[in-house]
Amino acid sequence: MYWMPRTYPSPLSLYVVPSYPWYTPFYTPVYHPAYTRYFQNNPLVQQGFFHNAARLESSDGQAVTDYGQKPLVIDIEKVTKQNNTYRTALWTGKHFQVTVMSINIGDDIGLEVHPTTDQFIRIEEGQGLVQMGETKDNLDFEQKAYEDYAIMVPAGKWHNVTNIGNKPLKVYVIYAPPEHPFGTVHETKAAAMAAEGN
Repeated sequence: MYWMPRTYPSPLSLYVVPSYPWYTPFYTPVYHPAYTRYFQNNPLVQQGFFHNAARLESSDGQAVTDYGQKPLVIDIEKVTKQNNTYRTALWTGKHFQVTVMSINIGDDIGLEVHPTTDQFIRIEEGQGLVQMGETKDNLDFEQKAYEDYAIMVPAGKWHNVTNIGNKPLKVYVIYAPPEHPFGTVHETKAAAMAAEGN
């Protein structure tokens, strides 16, 4: 499918290479690895001229960057399942934040507490053991959760989610207010712990 206003030459001709002299495929800069970087740096895109959720995914299927405080429509299930990082911020606004996470088999998110932040966790793939409690030594709430399950964590509650399945646990998380810095990318849990420790 071709979007005829983007004919060649066009304002995008400096950023993408047309596959045919007279028009440029709408999907070319999105899915071709050589074009993704140029398309994202296009000033027309940065000014919000184009609204294409597909451009948020790189050619290898991973979420690309934090698009916080800009209008966004996205297939959150697809992005969550394709994410292979421990944590990547997808959208950081003034009042809440969305991250995608991938937890390895047998690993966990890590026991933590957010004193002033409520948290929503949605499982898109895999299964986990949810634990919560008033103190880190008394996790008196325990329940298994599966694909399509949602977990609500009240502010001030110690909590952890452990991957008890046979494949990576893919979740997206909503923090209100935001918990992590804009643009956060933690490739591994160790990297996340080191960053948070600092």
